[in-house]
Amino acid sequence: MSKEWFILQFKPNAHHKAEMNLNRQGFETFLPLSDFILQQNSRFIKTTKPLFPGYMFIAFDSKNMSWGKINYTYGVSRLITFNSALKAVPTSFIINLMKRCDASGKLQVNKQFKKGDQVKILNGPFTNFIATVETFEADKRIWILMDLMGRETKFKIDINNLKISN
Repeated sequence: MSKEWFILQFKPNAHHKAEMNLNRQGFETFLPLSDFILQQNSRFIKTTKPLFPGYMFIAFDSKNMSWGKINYTYGVSRLITFNSALKAVPTSFIINLMKRCDASGKLQVNKQFKKGDQVKILNGPFTNFIATVETFEADKRIWILMDLMGRETKFKIDINNLKISN
């Protein structure tokens, strides 16, 4: 039996129901989650939501199983098809994504940098400037502090545009 991973769309706000019902039927699912900061009124609230809103991954042997019943599972909208044919997600993508998640499926922030690290900016208008890491966000963005014209200024930057300064 060779399981492959596929993309599944769940109904609005039904990811927990869809995952629970699919697992009860014996399917392996993967719902990567991420922390997000929402602003409600004048307060900021940290919440956990699906990394890919509306979608999760499901593994099954598509050659030896009728996958139509998945579409009728409570909480599921449909399996994603291309020209009416299922298309598997590369297993290496799923494995690498799983490695970046904890046991509950929550995406872990890259620990390459930590608060207070001196970093060098690799791209953009501030290339080769040195800054200090302030905070992290789940979307691979980091807030950095940089001295510009005698003032400490806070910037949001993609993690791939930074390296540890020597």
